[in-house]
Amino acid sequence: MLTEREHEALRGLLGAWALRACPPEEGAELERHFADCPDCAEEGERLRRAAARLRADDPLDQPDGLRQQVLDFCLTRRVADRPLAPWAAPYAAETAKLDALLRDLGPSEWQEVAELPWHGGALRHRPADVLCHLAAVDGLLARALGLPDVLPPAAEDRVPAQGGERGGPAGPFHELVERSERLSRAEAGATPHAVRTLWRTQAQALLREAAPATAGVPVDYGFATVPVRDAFIDRAFETWIHGEDVARAVDYPYAVPAPPHLRQMVDLAARMLPTALAGLRQAAYAGSAPAPGPGRTLRLVIEGPASGEWLIPLDGGPPDATAAAALAPPGDPVAEVVIDGVEFCQLAAAHRDPERLPVGEHGDRAAIRELLAAVPLLSRP
Repeated sequence: MLTEREHEALRGLLGAWALRACPPEEGAELERHFADCPDCAEEGERLRRAAARLRADDPLDQPDGLRQQVLDFCLTRRVADRPLAPWAAPYAAETAKLDALLRDLGPSEWQEVAELPWHGGALRHRPADVLCHLAAVDGLLARALGLPDVLPPAAEDRVPAQGGERGGPAGPFHELVERSERLSRAEAGATPHAVRTLWRTQAQALLREAAPATAGVPVDYGFATVPVRDAFIDRAFETWIHGEDVARAVDYPYAVPAPPHLRQMVDLAARMLPTALAGLRQAAYAGSAPAPGPGRTLRLVIEGPASGEWLIPLDGGPPDATAAAALAPPGDPVAEVVIDGVEFCQLAAAHRDPERLPVGEHGDRAAIRELLAAVPLLSRP
């Protein structure tokens, strides 16, 4: 006769057993227990029927949140061996959302052309090329984590480009553009399903490596180096924005990120703003850096689900995005800007006009105009 403690231990295996993720010896012990416990047997069978709906080709999340319900049940019974780091959660959610959209696209919708604005203009790509762009940039994160690169060797890439307008930006973004174009050429003859599988497989591999121990690993984008924790948030942001670009092209409803995820995206953008401001001034001074200013700050107030406040250094911010906001000098801010969190992110993606964006303003108008002009510089091709 089992004790209550032993019974609860076996019951805690039900979720893993339903997903066929239970170690063989524990699964056998649980199945022997079913003969003596009808309640556990019934619950295990119900969970296994639900898990059977999670086929490999289904989207990363199911209608009515079925997949998440099953996983939540499992995690209440047994702690995950490799918990997902909080900074990787936005990427997990945004890749699941985009995958659900892709699953619903018909043959004609895969031929639609989505417009991808950025501060240097706009690119026009079919959904498969958008996935190649996402996968190619995700590949830099994969490379930093020791995973295989999705790109084929350059010498073998001889397929002519098809299916969208490419080319354009180079400069600091040269490697990103070159990687995206090379992967699009390599996958030009592939089916949409194959391209989706390529992108999705890499996304899942990245999430398996998103452990706290990797948070500080540097990721080299070519124009900047950021830690893995920020790279995951950056990749979640771009996945959301370009997923929304595709959704707009095919007239598909697309939700904004969950509030905690949106706040992480806002925080990353706020920490990167001093670098964008420095770049804006450098361009205005024809490449020669202006003399350091008096150390002014601006208070950025975000409203809505991602609400919060950030002090943005306006003069001589350090290039390290992680440290920039933390080094804001003391003293009263010279200005304050109040803006909705979603609108701020859309501005950071260059999907909004800073001159027409509804914002609350107080204080130095020149500083406010400069900051709003700098936010779209955070976008890239």
